[in-house]
Amino acid sequence: MKIVVLDGYAMNPGDLSWEPLKALGDVEIFPRTTADDFDERTKDAEIIITNKVPFDDTRMAALPRLKYIGVLATGYNIIDTEAAHKRGITVCNVPAYSADSVAQITFALILAITNRVEHYTEENRKGRWSGNKDFCYWDTPLTELSGKTIGIVGLGNNGQRVARIARFFGMDVFALTSKNSVDLPEGVQKTTLDGLLSTSDILSLHCPLTDDTREMINASTLAKMKEGAILINTSRGPLVNEKDVADALLSGHLGAYGADVMCQEPPSADNPLFSAPNAYITPHIAWATKEARQRLLDVSVANVKAFLDGEPVNMV
Repeated sequence: MKIVVLDGYAMNPGDLSWEPLKALGDVEIFPRTTADDFDERTKDAEIIITNKVPFDDTRMAALPRLKYIGVLATGYNIIDTEAAHKRGITVCNVPAYSADSVAQITFALILAITNRVEHYTEENRKGRWSGNKDFCYWDTPLTELSGKTIGIVGLGNNGQRVARIARFFGMDVFALTSKNSVDLPEGVQKTTLDGLLSTSDILSLHCPLTDDTREMINASTLAKMKEGAILINTSRGPLVNEKDVADALLSGHLGAYGADVMCQEPPSADNPLFSAPNAYITPHIAWATKEARQRLLDVSVANVKAFLDGEPVNMV
């Protein structure tokens, strides 16, 4: 069985082992694949594993031997699943492998904004504390999370973990979710988007990107948020209109924006968020803890093995 990994470097830059996958067939692993490389690398493949290399109907039509596409991620919007199903190609993803890591970076961003640890660390490296007249100093607002309201958009695996952590911080937790109120985790209250916007001290996005959620955060919805509120996006970049967010930061209406995702990745150097005040941007690393990447690899291999055994799992 010819197995090709098209862009394996981001998941495994060398600290994980591909050996369990290699035991399943004739495996070729490429760190990255461009459009120019695609045809030659995929022409004989029966199983293809991809992270960000997209597959539309045209590409699948040119690969008559292709039987299986494994996505090295939870989101699978890079695959035309309808076309795959029509062609009898099985598509599998890896759900929930990074939920704990995503929740962790969500609060890393929140705490970076509310406590400004990096700022004070840098100031102290310059000698500011050593030369201070008092035993302490601060020149930024410092915010206690206990008693604040966090609004969570989407209450799947990631959203539920964020809600759990927020409750341990003593926060009031509200959510926009399709779940029934009686099915919500303890301490989480259901509300509307307008309800979240008007009451949240921190608004955290954890929903999938769909036609309904694309740019759900824009000039209009930002205007409904509390003055000085914090917006967090560790889900999908296009959930927000980045220019509108930058404008809200510049005006001071939005207190801060913490994001691990952007509309274009890698982003352009002139993205307005890079010059906006109080924008805290990390380079899509929520999923990249070694523990999460190991789970991703383990489940991806298990998906392939299950397919080869005639009992596929995690199909989309």
